[in-house]
Amino acid sequence: MTLIVTTSKFELGKVVITAAVRESLSQLSVLGALARHAHGEWGDLDEHDWKANDAALEHGFRLRSSYREGEVRFCIITEHDRSVTTVLLPDED
Repeated sequence: MTLIVTTSKFELGKVVITAAVRESLSQLSVLGALARHAHGEWGDLDEHDWKANDAALEHGFRLRSSYREGEVRFCIITEHDRSVTTVLLPDED
């Protein structure tokens, strides 16, 4: 899957989606969450984690978002060097 986000705050790098996410969520849900993540909309994080991500964006640290689709909660993690972004379920972290 290739995702191009034209106004992102950072590069996603290679996008990896786990098998559990592929079985649990639609491709459209995953793509929408990836777009939100790339725009710095971190989803269901508390204020502390949201601010930590904003700081990580400035200083080149790992970025993590959390989203929910129905009953399924899932995470998106972009590595500090922006080479890889992984979409996974919380128990896969």
